[in-house]
Amino acid sequence: MPTASCPIVALVGRPNVGKSTLFNRITKSRKALVDPTPGVTRDRHYDRVVWNERPFILVDTGGIDDNPLDSMVSHIREQAMAAIEEADTILFLMDGRAGLTPADHEVVEILRRTEKPIFHIVNKIDGPEQETVLMAQFYELGIEHLWALSAEHNYGFQTLMEDLVTSLGSDEDEADSSLPENTVKVAFIGRPNVGKSSMINQILGEERMVVSEISGTTRDSVDTLLVHGNYSYLLIDTAGIRRKGKTKEKLEKFSILKSLAALERCDVAIVLIDAGEGITEQDTKVIGYALDHGRGLIILVNKWDLLAGDKKLQDKIMGEVGLALPFVGYAPLLTSSALTGYGVKRLFPVIGSVYRQYRANGSNSTTPRKSVPARPSLSS
Repeated sequence: MPTASCPIVALVGRPNVGKSTLFNRITKSRKALVDPTPGVTRDRHYDRVVWNERPFILVDTGGIDDNPLDSMVSHIREQAMAAIEEADTILFLMDGRAGLTPADHEVVEILRRTEKPIFHIVNKIDGPEQETVLMAQFYELGIEHLWALSAEHNYGFQTLMEDLVTSLGSDEDEADSSLPENTVKVAFIGRPNVGKSSMINQILGEERMVVSEISGTTRDSVDTLLVHGNYSYLLIDTAGIRRKGKTKEKLEKFSILKSLAALERCDVAIVLIDAGEGITEQDTKVIGYALDHGRGLIILVNKWDLLAGDKKLQDKIMGEVGLALPFVGYAPLLTSSALTGYGVKRLFPVIGSVYRQYRANGSNSTTPRKSVPARPSLSS
């Protein structure tokens, strides 16, 4: 079954203290560019990690610095501050070789204001002898527990990861444990302003969520339990996933990560596409996220009312969707209007069909479920 919760763990610290190196070691990859030039990691990088059977999302951020000569400092600082605000656990790295700096003091003071778990890590400590010599000055910070680490050479790494996973606790979520047995968890995901909250409101038949034309109104996932017929459904509304270049806006913050966390919890992902805009590159990336998580998949072209009476344009939009998504031809493709309610009644039978196939194929499998019913015709 999907995990009930997937915490977000953020790497924070000054530039060039080894955050990207630690990111690569934890994720066992080279996804984060490692370079001795300060400020290489300009934006957040993230990856899903499973350590000792405990999943979490790891985020590498740009460094916190106050260098007035670096025009990117304010942007990097904003990225890191967003991590501090939105992450569940924070790994704060300092540089053992460079020693304690005023910027380290500043960040520690910022971190004292949060009640979230903080791991204060002194990196670039290559062994016990260096630990004895280089760690002493860092105790001036008044931190009870410091972790000595060499992200590059693995010293202290196992201890850090064991302590981190222990602090994350079990992946059982109390809220989910109280759900009725065999509840189907359905996540509505997609770019901002495609109508996710509006669709859930239409399904519920009442205004249970904030619906706004302002993209990003839903900052975190919002759960609503619905009993439909003989079945229970947990409807998960998620923040919109923006293109990378637009993740600067503070309103968006960790919307991508919150959506990924929602995918960890769901059985079926419904990806909404805006009929007025047609399929975009970002839509295909959103669908790729769902595939990466091995979830049941439904593609829902919303705002179909915008194309009412224009059969030529309807065929054009649906043809473009089919061309853009040849790798998910097995997934049901539906049209709907959250505004008018068109197509909503057809949604639950398809959810049930996809869910049964998802269960039959093994809910932990990341292989696409090609036995899912074929796409309905364009007129469906």
